[in-house]
Amino acid sequence: MSDDALQRLLITGANGFVGSYLIEAFLDQSPPGSDCIGWGLESFGDRRDRVSWQRVDLRDAESVDKAVLEARPTAVVHLAAISHVPTSFKNPELVWDVNLLGTLRLLRALESHAPDAVVVIVSTSEAYGRSFAAGKGLDENAILAPRNPYAASKSAADLLAGQYSETGMKVIRMRPFNHIGPRQSADFVVSAFASQIARIEKGLQEPVLNVGNLEAKRDFLHVKDVVGAYIEVIKGADLIEPGEIFNVCSGTPRAIEDILRDLLAMSSLAISVQHDDSRMRPSDTPLAFGSAERLKSRLGWRPEISWEKTLLDTLEYWRRAVTA
Repeated sequence: MSDDALQRLLITGANGFVGSYLIEAFLDQSPPGSDCIGWGLESFGDRRDRVSWQRVDLRDAESVDKAVLEARPTAVVHLAAISHVPTSFKNPELVWDVNLLGTLRLLRALESHAPDAVVVIVSTSEAYGRSFAAGKGLDENAILAPRNPYAASKSAADLLAGQYSETGMKVIRMRPFNHIGPRQSADFVVSAFASQIARIEKGLQEPVLNVGNLEAKRDFLHVKDVVGAYIEVIKGADLIEPGEIFNVCSGTPRAIEDILRDLLAMSSLAISVQHDDSRMRPSDTPLAFGSAERLKSRLGWRPEISWEKTLLDTLEYWRRAVTA
């Protein structure tokens, strides 16, 4: 494996949850003299050495082209997307413009100005959709059968990336399953539970935790293990054929009800659970988990952070973040 591709890493969506961890992994593992370029739409608080920031709107082809020309990256991790499923139903035009056409604009610019870059396109396990009905851990050969506009737009971008690999570009597709950890929004289930527990412990909420559907089973990883996979793929790019696909997952389905129980056990308080009708959404996919054997066998990647530490890290973050 070589660190050469990490000399100039471009991260789209760099100021998001996953992007912040990817920057930290880059700073920890990249060779001396390397640089990271972060793209985003919002203001940036990170001013660390070796990290520069650009405000780039993926809906603006000219802006994307100019920014790629300036960056001249040796590697790219494309994280930027509209990933909120309810938004994808309310504003599908925006979701398709950013998730599909934004990916197209990026790939066209890279083809023109950085054709030799290693390009990691981050797709999603949601793309498998109805294929999860098989009731087993899906590998990368499973059929894409998305069930919502977000998943459909990401599936299309995934296929687009595969098509660009046929031009000779080093495009690699990653399909991560659920990932959690500190700094994730409370819009997501584990952070929603942890933030409420922290509020209850500080007396800011009655000792009643409001929940939605607890029956679904999902495949979770610590976000640090997920970004570790992205870094390993860039380092091992010489061993990977253009267009290859890698799932990033634990291979272990966990019921949301069990996750809630594990988090509650980490608090010394007696907390009751109350079903909140506003949070109750029937799961269209009761069971969703995957197989990461390809990533393990090809590059030796393994999750390193235990489930207990993953949950505790998340809860401790909310204990610090919640203030009176």
